[in-house]
Amino acid sequence: MTHIPLTNTFHTFSGALNANTGLCVCVCVCVCVCVSVCADLLPASCGEEMTRGFLQELVDILLGFICKSNQRSSKVLDFHHPHQLKEGLEGFSLDLPDQPETLEQLLVDCRDTLKYGVSTGHPRFFNQLSSGLDVIGVAGEWLTSTANTNMFTYEVSPVFLLIEEVLLKKMRSIVGWADDEGDGLFCPGGTISNLYSILLARYHFYPEVKTRGMGALPRLAMFTSEHSHYSVKKSAAVLGIGTENVVVVKCDERGKIIPAALETSIATAKEKGLVPFYVNATAGTTVYGAFDPLNAIADICHSHTLWMHVDAAWGGGLLMSDRHRMKLQGIERACSVTWNPHKMMGVPLQCSAILVKKRGLLQECNKLGAQYLFQMDKPYDVSYDTGDKSIQCGRHVDVFKLWLMWKAKGSDGFGSQVNKCLENAEYLYDQLQKRTEFELVFKNKPEHSNVCFWYIPPSLRSLPPGSDRDRRLHQVAPRIKGRMMEKGSVLIGYQPLGTKVNFFRCVFSNPATQQEDIDFLLDEICKLGADL
Repeated sequence: MTHIPLTNTFHTFSGALNANTGLCVCVCVCVCVCVSVCADLLPASCGEEMTRGFLQELVDILLGFICKSNQRSSKVLDFHHPHQLKEGLEGFSLDLPDQPETLEQLLVDCRDTLKYGVSTGHPRFFNQLSSGLDVIGVAGEWLTSTANTNMFTYEVSPVFLLIEEVLLKKMRSIVGWADDEGDGLFCPGGTISNLYSILLARYHFYPEVKTRGMGALPRLAMFTSEHSHYSVKKSAAVLGIGTENVVVVKCDERGKIIPAALETSIATAKEKGLVPFYVNATAGTTVYGAFDPLNAIADICHSHTLWMHVDAAWGGGLLMSDRHRMKLQGIERACSVTWNPHKMMGVPLQCSAILVKKRGLLQECNKLGAQYLFQMDKPYDVSYDTGDKSIQCGRHVDVFKLWLMWKAKGSDGFGSQVNKCLENAEYLYDQLQKRTEFELVFKNKPEHSNVCFWYIPPSLRSLPPGSDRDRRLHQVAPRIKGRMMEKGSVLIGYQPLGTKVNFFRCVFSNPATQQEDIDFLLDEICKLGADL
């Protein structure tokens, strides 16, 4: 993007910016910005007007992006290769200067950062489990950044800590736990929430690990399905348990863990001298959207005295829906639960919670009592200084945007939002069954909003099943995805899984998506892949 010449006012600059973004808003703040830099903003003396003008310009850029994200005629992305962005594009440079750049340039950089990024709020962005752009959630994130505080003590974060307490209590009650039990924390993503579950399970059975380390423990074994999230193995590596001690349990063709296989895996591990302690069940697998049989897993965990964790990062949102919550029957029997509101509930990234059934365990496991933070003689109830429950010191405020959205929508509103996303999945499933250009990866109706399918180009439709067809079909999804990114009209993910060659995975978590967007997706795939 080329520099936009300024006169001597933000008002004139606003007109130039808006001519580029299509947003027609004038800002009547007459402040000289020709050579203004950040040192002219607050807390500089007489910096209030300049600050107001600068932030209003920024708000206009953000509003333009938000509005454009909801226009189907706009691109989902304006793709450039890494080397192109690193070399610089039309005045947009990633290089860091020695001398301060002007406020004008900073605003251009803000606009271009959005321009060359991905519009994840676009109704035709189907690439990730987290999508959409909730305006109330955005407002909550803006306020959170403005408050710029830390979630470790009540003295610096009184309202946010109380909001976290209210949210965690509500989420635990939705899971099905009693009011007098449970604890939790908001964490930087589902991987960390899952890591907490393993950390707590290990401490629950072997509290000496906190002081003496893994050398004082027997060789532990943990169990998870072959369709579970990779964070379970990663957490085992981080915590010193080791990936070789994560037993991967076989699933059925729909991606659900097979209880008999879990029972056999536990017995085999014991025969090898390992000590089982933890089972991860998944409520909404990443690729297939499958729900493990939680009650059957809970029975096995109870009989072997194992910690049962439910990774409901993706599927937890279905608890908000009266129509779909039965898919998580048995979750109330878990010792811990991961739930990511930034997925199905549409909260802006990041927003993830670890819910723990045993109250006090988080504090016992992680407490170190840093005296500069957690003094016991403060003039308020220090039980609200929750920072020692966390493995972090600094902890970002992820709760306010969820709390604000909950107040705006109510529980019923979240339930309707979830229902809409799953209705979209059913519509796509129905369309795929009707169209001969596509094949479903499995014939069952989707449990979640994941729909997995192959596009079969004309050149492959007459080929019999076999290795030659699979080899050629394996190349189809990546090539269509490459063309899709270059065009920028829509975005969807793909992957292989087990013996299945590359297939498309469409996921719905954006309530702005309509049936017309699903029709567009299928038609676009056909156009982009017709000559393959």
